[in-house]
Amino acid sequence: MAEQGKIRIIKPCHRLEGEVTPPGDKSISHRAVILNSIASGEAEIVNFSPGGDCWSTVRCLRALGARIRRVGASDFPTLLVSGVGGRGLTEASNVLDAGNSATTMRLLGGLLSSQPFLSIITGDASLRSRPMGRLIEPLRLMGAEIWGRGKDSFAPLVIKGRKLYGTEISLSIPSAQIKSAILLAALFARWRTALQQLVPSRDHTERLLKQMGAELKSDGKLISLNPLTSPLKAISFTIPGDISSAAYFLVAAAVHPDARIVVRGCGVNPTRTGIIDALVAMGAKLKIKNERLNANEPLADIVVESSKLRGIEIGGAMIPRVIDEIPLLAVAGCFASGKTVIKGAAELRVKESDRIATVSRELTKMGAKIEELPDGMIIYGGKSLSGAEVDSHLDHRLAMSLAILGLMAEGETVINHAQVVNVSYPSFWSVVASLIPSQSSERSEEAARELKE
Repeated sequence: MAEQGKIRIIKPCHRLEGEVTPPGDKSISHRAVILNSIASGEAEIVNFSPGGDCWSTVRCLRALGARIRRVGASDFPTLLVSGVGGRGLTEASNVLDAGNSATTMRLLGGLLSSQPFLSIITGDASLRSRPMGRLIEPLRLMGAEIWGRGKDSFAPLVIKGRKLYGTEISLSIPSAQIKSAILLAALFARWRTALQQLVPSRDHTERLLKQMGAELKSDGKLISLNPLTSPLKAISFTIPGDISSAAYFLVAAAVHPDARIVVRGCGVNPTRTGIIDALVAMGAKLKIKNERLNANEPLADIVVESSKLRGIEIGGAMIPRVIDEIPLLAVAGCFASGKTVIKGAAELRVKESDRIATVSRELTKMGAKIEELPDGMIIYGGKSLSGAEVDSHLDHRLAMSLAILGLMAEGETVINHAQVVNVSYPSFWSVVASLIPSQSSERSEEAARELKE
């Protein structure tokens, strides 16, 4: 595996073996630093995500007066957060920059709607093209004064914070980001907020709020939250490994003809384990071991070995549980017998890239047979795959999925704009190198060099 600036060159390997400790869960990291920033007390957040998206949240919170200090190793950092309380945030002196992170923009959009000052939040070109009307509409139902570019459709967002009112809201699109934004706004509203979600989405916000003392009840689909009568209590904990980051190595082990990979300390929250369920349904040799709880979040070790996969259909209630891993499941489908059908995933059209179009286009360059659907794709397995020059389209999940495919394709794969993996998994390339047994001193030196980066 070679590096040339923003390009990565991937070659097939004869075996994959070793252990992986994934970085801290990105979704939990966002929520942990936001909620502890507005809590009472001090918190130590261990294994905070090293990805760029989460640091966008940290920078925005610091600009709003939050007291956050970073310590520890770069790959597994620790944050020390001194909570400022529910009304301790202050108006930023400049426009807030969410970078590439929709989670930052949407969650802070909900929080800032309830704060007594003006905020403007923007992001990079990709984020400014992602839909924000789905955030603005429910917040306005609570009385928020929030506006966006393009007739309230896109960022930048302008938010004039004010006292909000709890109400009943139904989410037609399963979105943990929008749900969390509403819950953050509801913490400081008058009256109770009741939130109905037709399909449950990841529940990290609800778990943390309960741990920190909020009056929240949930049965999965209906969530009820009373406004705070006293500040949230800061909570220290170790964030589980990110299953969305671990997923690349679960799939790599399953599709490679000679592989065994152990993933340590990985989050296995049931709202996030769609990738595990899908791989097991496809016939993967996958075992979950050493299950335990940390701050009400389940985690475990996962062992995956070379497997003979079969195509399956993925849709319905499974989609929210696997939405981030669909590009990777398309890769798995390339090595499965029969066809893999993905439906009901129109949300992929408005991610960091149009993931239905870009996944289909880039995998096809390598010999995959993929039929693009309006809300998904059909992957026909068993085709001969060859290395090619491909592009990440500045989408971190597509870049990493292409890398996994490149480890199995014949010949050399060149990935353009490969640096985008830093959004969520800065050490991804060095972890890949560590799983490839040395075939020459040159490869060994290269892997060691990458591990130091």
